[in-house]
Amino acid sequence: MLTTRFVPGSPNWTDLATPDIEGAKTFYQGVLGWNHVSAGPQFGGYGMFQSDGKTVAGAMQLPADQAPPSWTLYFQTADSEATSAAVKDHGGRVVAEPMDVEDLGRMTLCADPSGAGFATWQPGTNTGLEATDDPGALCWAELTSPDTGAAVTFYGSVFDWGTTSMPMPGGGGDYVMVHPTEKGPDGMFAGIVPASDASAAAPTGPGWLLYFGTADCDAAVAKADQLGGTIVQEPTDIEGVGRFAVLADPYGARFALMQGASQDG
Repeated sequence: MLTTRFVPGSPNWTDLATPDIEGAKTFYQGVLGWNHVSAGPQFGGYGMFQSDGKTVAGAMQLPADQAPPSWTLYFQTADSEATSAAVKDHGGRVVAEPMDVEDLGRMTLCADPSGAGFATWQPGTNTGLEATDDPGALCWAELTSPDTGAAVTFYGSVFDWGTTSMPMPGGGGDYVMVHPTEKGPDGMFAGIVPASDASAAAPTGPGWLLYFGTADCDAAVAKADQLGGTIVQEPTDIEGVGRFAVLADPYGARFALMQGASQDG
């Protein structure tokens, strides 16, 4: 379960890079009910999305030729330099070396050996997301990888993750779920799937897909369509888990919605 009780290796932040921050505000407010709060002029237009007054994501406007529209997932580290060294030692790439963000924390941009991007966050005064696993908040993540075994080895070595496997719905192999070793299986926060099994959700190649909770998946998908988003995968039920859909916002950033089984009815 994804929680705000962060430990090293936990997801503790996420943010959106978009070429149109005003349009993104309108879209995500309509689909997920988010409000946007500026971080202040000293942060170059960076701001936070909030749900029920709690920060659930960050957002920034970047020119399309500087970065593709996308969501980035951050993992907690107690030592940015040591984690960056581990990324390099295990075949990954450090895209942007560790840097201070005022007194808020220290961030690094990375890519795993397959090219899937991610980031790390060493907390300062910003300790991370204020809500997770609720409607409107990050509730799951999924890595599409061409080699799930290699991905497990890489992230396990860098972040000390453990794994649990379960049969994929409908057959076709195992679904590998990961968790910080310190938390054990109850701390599972993501799955890793082969690229061959996720072509509908992630046809653009290896990458992390972020799931945000919703109380009504179908209504949120309809709103996304109305506001110019793209339905990548129509709402689909997973027995015992819930109902999910994969979308792209009007600028191409992909994300998913999850209506948990406990929220049905």
